[in-house]
Amino acid sequence: MNDAALSPAPTVLVIVGGSIAAVKAPSVLRRLRERGALVRVIATGAALAFITELSLATAADGEVATDKTWFSPRPDAQHLTLARADATVIVGASADLLARVAGGHAGDLASATLLSVMGPVLWVPAMNERMWRHPAVQANAERLRAWGHTFLGPEEGAFGTRGEGRGVGRMAEPEDIAAAVLALLTPPAPRDLEGLHVVVSAGPTREYLDPVRFISNPSSGKMGFAVAQEARNRGARVTLVTGPVNLPNPLGVEVVRIETALELRDAILLASEQADLVVMTAAVADYRAAERAGEKQAKVAGDVTVLLTPNPDILAELGQNKGDRVLVGFAMETHAGVERAALKAQRKNADFILLNYPTREGTAFGGDDNEVTLVRPDGSHEAWPRLSKREVARRLLDEAARVRLSQNARPV
Repeated sequence: MNDAALSPAPTVLVIVGGSIAAVKAPSVLRRLRERGALVRVIATGAALAFITELSLATAADGEVATDKTWFSPRPDAQHLTLARADATVIVGASADLLARVAGGHAGDLASATLLSVMGPVLWVPAMNERMWRHPAVQANAERLRAWGHTFLGPEEGAFGTRGEGRGVGRMAEPEDIAAAVLALLTPPAPRDLEGLHVVVSAGPTREYLDPVRFISNPSSGKMGFAVAQEARNRGARVTLVTGPVNLPNPLGVEVVRIETALELRDAILLASEQADLVVMTAAVADYRAAERAGEKQAKVAGDVTVLLTPNPDILAELGQNKGDRVLVGFAMETHAGVERAALKAQRKNADFILLNYPTREGTAFGGDDNEVTLVRPDGSHEAWPRLSKREVARRLLDEAARVRLSQNARPV
């Protein structure tokens, strides 16, 4: 179990709605359990047309409640027992279920439970775009929001029905659903960055050799996106400059998309002019082609030599004009990491560096966790255990806030 597990273990009620997206429910259940939640499951009658009870029970490691179990002899009122969950999420919520709950109907287990819940409720809709945008469905969603319920999605994507193409109505991804549920269970972040401007870089850069070939790396951008969202949650105005990644924009964050290191440099320097904190998590390519071909180069027999030229050192450039801002960098080393990271912090005038270990399983590019060491210019350092990237982001901003406070406390 990783650090994202909550203690004591919260109970999460997962209601699986009647949508083709119900087939993704086991992934949601597994991700919640991996993070320490105790899961309980209600499957609507319509959901069981898309997925079996056995699949859900296996993923939940427990029984699945249905209308059949609700009406069977039992010592408790099942809907009231299930309603005591710390949080409830409706996965693949249909227009019908939205209407039943918004209308106060209680003729089935899912609806009766949702009228009795005691904790926060998260709806994750999945339906055709025309249905989602219908005034009746929107009115029901607004009524539920007025009751304090929250919504995740629906998102834009391809529909499962032949001939429908793409549109807004696709269910959010299981990882995002699990993160949203855990956010409901997590105490509000401190507002210690209120009024500050935080600039974050994320993702890889692409250095084109010709119009179709490029040099890059497998950075997912997850670390930078986590920092951006955490900073926004703590009250900051956030600008996120990101290379090509496959992630939804963090809520409430200004996102600037770039491809090359030169584009990243220009965007970061512009955004940082009035910044209070800059966090450079982007995996910037060290080199680019000295000359980019204007046309796709034909394949030739034998070896090919490509002349590369260094990209600008963006962190060092920020350090040269640091002013009062807090500057944080990342480093990736396979040996002598702490010494190299401390030297990097000194040379580039960074307040601290987070040192990554690319060869450690599960924490390299693309993972949801990270294992880092915080290294200061004087060589002092703190090795953090394996943590979710969200928790790494929280600790990073805690340290940045301490640095800023100490700078403000220094005599002029």
